[in-house]
Amino acid sequence: MKSMIFKKYRSLLVVVYSIVFRIIGLLPRNERLIIFESYSGKQFSCNPRAIFEYLEENKDKYDYQLFWSIDKRNKDLFENLDVNYLRRFSLKWLWYMATAKYWITNSRLPLWIPKPRNTTYVQTWHGTPLKKLANDMDEVHMPGTTTEQYKKNFLKEASKWDYLISPNAYSTEIFRSAFQFKKEIIESGYPRNDILYAKNRDVIIKKIKRKLNIDDNKKIILYAPTWRDNEFYGVGKYKFNLQLDLEELKNEFQNSAVFLLRMHYLVRENFDLQKYSHFVKDVSLYQDIRDLYLISDILITDYSSVFFDFGNLKKPMLFYTYDLENYRDKLRGFYFDLEKNAPGEIVENKEDLFLKLKYVINNTSLPKDYNHFYEEFCSMEDGFAAKRVIESIL
Repeated sequence: MKSMIFKKYRSLLVVVYSIVFRIIGLLPRNERLIIFESYSGKQFSCNPRAIFEYLEENKDKYDYQLFWSIDKRNKDLFENLDVNYLRRFSLKWLWYMATAKYWITNSRLPLWIPKPRNTTYVQTWHGTPLKKLANDMDEVHMPGTTTEQYKKNFLKEASKWDYLISPNAYSTEIFRSAFQFKKEIIESGYPRNDILYAKNRDVIIKKIKRKLNIDDNKKIILYAPTWRDNEFYGVGKYKFNLQLDLEELKNEFQNSAVFLLRMHYLVRENFDLQKYSHFVKDVSLYQDIRDLYLISDILITDYSSVFFDFGNLKKPMLFYTYDLENYRDKLRGFYFDLEKNAPGEIVENKEDLFLKLKYVINNTSLPKDYNHFYEEFCSMEDGFAAKRVIESIL
């Protein structure tokens, strides 16, 4: 009974909030105000962060008020950063969002938020697609929705976007189809990858290693898997079963390597790694994965788009796809033939992963077709993507 009353109260509140937002949105735009958001206010990261940093570095040319929209549960993170922020759905946030000239975000905003007519909504998205997206999905297995409803809601939100950022021609074609997007796509490369081409990259790497307390003489192995649509605790809260033999990995590599575990932002897991504390570090809550790319010598992933970004560094990758057939054929479906074109070896069990990792650590040569992969997916990246985006939208 209490639950039903709470749901009705919450629904009424959302309706009232949406109406007030719409009314304030009729006021003139604050032409110098830009609101940024990353992963629904959970992070200071990804493409919005890179665009924000570009504007900060070029204040003399671009005189704007820059604010971050944040989830109140992540307030501590933003308090330690030198940025202006607004708590999502607070009254101050409502006023600033409803009157801002620009919104820059990398994931969908709640559907009930109306976009004022003269606000420019820049959707940066957050990855080169391997798995099917939105309108291209055959079936949706996520909690709290149906396939038809999911697609309808996604496309309704996408219709509000004024600009969409794409990292390459391959993504541009998919975005048109998946998001049914008919406005301007800025094919610029991803701003979040600009740092991978920074001239002072070596200095940045040393700082990150010191921050994470990692020895310079150890190989760094980054494990960054994606989430499974059908493994969840509830709406927006996904499970992940760690399919690694940490004991075996520790016995073999603890003196020569460090293992970094980076879970997808939708996964809500707390792994007990105390036994492996000197060998395994859970960096799921680390501010921005781009730092982890820079310091890592090897990437292990599965169906996550991280491998498209990591490819910019021309370092070895392994694809640990223990549920490949189920994920590809039942859960999502792929745009990209992973088995044929992956820029690294595919392994499907713990034993093979162990053997291949042992080989790659001692032999860092890249596959013969790696350059072809780089040309198709990474060649647009050059350290100036954020600049191209800003020159397009401002």
